[in-house]
Amino acid sequence: MRALDLSNAAWRKSSYGNPDAGEWLEVSDDFLSTAAWRKSSYSNTTGGECLEVADHIPAVVPVRDSKNPERGALVFELGAWTRFVGALKRS
Repeated sequence: MRALDLSNAAWRKSSYGNPDAGEWLEVSDDFLSTAAWRKSSYSNTTGGECLEVADHIPAVVPVRDSKNPERGALVFELGAWTRFVGALKRS
């Protein structure tokens, strides 16, 4: 698994930190803006029902609507997504 390049993501200091020691946790609310998205093989071939997936993000699977990516993504834990896709294949 390759590392995700977060050098262009916007970072902010979390409310969790130690102001006296200068130790703060930084978080990125837009880490998916740096993701490489691809059309899922489960999407409709006519372009009407298109699902995009971002690969190679450790431990999670982000999924979004390719027709409206500005609306954001749903982010699934890798194990939950694997079980979901497995259940679809079995049905």
